Amino acid sequence: MPSGSVRPILVTGTDTGVGKTWVARALAHGIRAAGRRVVAIKPVETGCGASGDAGVSATEDGVLLAQAAGQAEPAHAIIRLPAPVAPAIALDEADTGIDFDSLVLRIERYAKDADVALVEGAGGLLSPITWEWNATDLAQTLGARALVVGVDRLGTINHTLLTLSALELSGTPVVGVVLTPPAEPDRSTGTNAAAIARLSGIHRVIVAPRTERITEAAEALAPVMEWLGVTAAANVS
Repeated sequence: MPSGSVRPILVTGTDTGVGKTWVARALAHGIRAAGRRVVAIKPVETGCGASGDAGVSATEDGVLLAQAAGQAEPAHAIIRLPAPVAPAIALDEADTGIDFDSLVLRIERYAKDADVALVEGAGGLLSPITWEWNATDLAQTLGARALVVGVDRLGTINHTLLTLSALELSGTPVVGVVLTPPAEPDRSTGTNAAAIARLSGIHRVIVAPRTERITEAAEALAPVMEWLGVTAAANVS
């Protein structure tokens, strides 16, 4: 990021479907309620209409993020692709490409007036944006810190440690880890956060409750807001 610009937070995951958008929406809502300027950006989203398509669905991740942040721009993902696959594959199927430098510049432009800029990745950390770039490259170029999201179920210890290792190798600082509730709890649920903290040496690991109410979610993520230097409002409704 240019000197004096906000340092973005990359909201990345151990896999797809782990709750990145849920976490990013709740944080955007909470940060906004605390009186801070926030922008929430989905650089690339797959499984939706082609980029520039007027028929944007209200359920798209990029749209939900924009609504939670209360922002006019971007109102949806910067690049929208039809195929519900990894971005690099979706680009091939759409017979198009991404100018990575241009994408970074657009993210920087949207983020420049914010106190906090949330940038949600597509899929897991190493899911390819193009065949040359993934979210670690995006984080490095933006000078971002990373918030890792996983699911509190069997297997998340391995997946989270692998994600943290990849971030360390890329030189991306980690803000912390949020584990979201699984659809069906298993024997490991409730034990994984402590194990991840013990094995990784990262003690900012929390388990989020299961709730669809964005105000309740924002309240639950108050510790994460503090990690970001934002004091939660007494009432985030």
